[in-house]
Amino acid sequence: MQILDGIKLAKEIKQEIKSSVEEAVSQGKRPPHLAAVLVGNDGASQTYVNNKIKDCEFVGFKSSLVKLPNTVSQTELIEEIEKLNNQEDLDGFIVQLPLPSQIDQEEIIEAIDPKKDVDGFHPENFGKMALDMSTFLPATPFGILEMLERYEIPTKGKHAVIIGRSRIVGRPMSILMGRKDFPGNSTVTLTHSNTENLAEYTQHADIVITALGVPGFLKADMIKEGAVVIDVGITRVDDDSEKGYSLVGDVDFENVKNKASWITPVPGGVGPMTRAMLLKNTLLAYKSNIR
Repeated sequence: MQILDGIKLAKEIKQEIKSSVEEAVSQGKRPPHLAAVLVGNDGASQTYVNNKIKDCEFVGFKSSLVKLPNTVSQTELIEEIEKLNNQEDLDGFIVQLPLPSQIDQEEIIEAIDPKKDVDGFHPENFGKMALDMSTFLPATPFGILEMLERYEIPTKGKHAVIIGRSRIVGRPMSILMGRKDFPGNSTVTLTHSNTENLAEYTQHADIVITALGVPGFLKADMIKEGAVVIDVGITRVDDDSEKGYSLVGDVDFENVKNKASWITPVPGGVGPMTRAMLLKNTLLAYKSNIR
């Protein structure tokens, strides 16, 4: 068993981005600019946005934060998005999810200018991804691809089983693993909560990517010897530790690691890569804007 170390890889990628920014700034260009829209006071969202701001500081990006109350209306939020769409010195921005119940998430995603949609969620960008056209990839799938590529995990002709069909991870991951490229060229099976006898699929998989959000779901008897296991799930579970909780993935790590050839830990696997790829998407947007 070998660890797919997301922390190590993310540091390498951020250092590469930092070097690109330093070179651009040394040529008299402005630094890339990433903004985040945060609605309400959700603790997990606040922490995630704070980490993104720290990432921006490290790589030399300018960062902005638009904080709105939990009571914000749909119209008010779209007005803020329009301001960001029209801000010339802004390369990309994200609207942190989840949003309050009075907000139509789909309408908000569609209101974002696809050229600034560095989360890769806009239907235009999703459609381009599905058609193998150049576009922003959703950050988590992008991070998984980067991990597979940099660790030189063979994917051509392999059977990849995806657990979970969300628009953020599962569905785009199933498309990307089947594309004509590396990583890709896999035979892909997309499974989900309504898949019967799910273990019959995972037991024959060369690569298992799980994004279900059920702690410890994937057991050792559900994978074959030597499988590559990528755990996207992360759930806060109460325990007796000093913090009072621990972060747990979809994989029964302690038992599965003994059968897997490669495996991501939780935390420290896919999570850091997601943040790094958001920066990479912003750099790509910046390069399109600054000629």
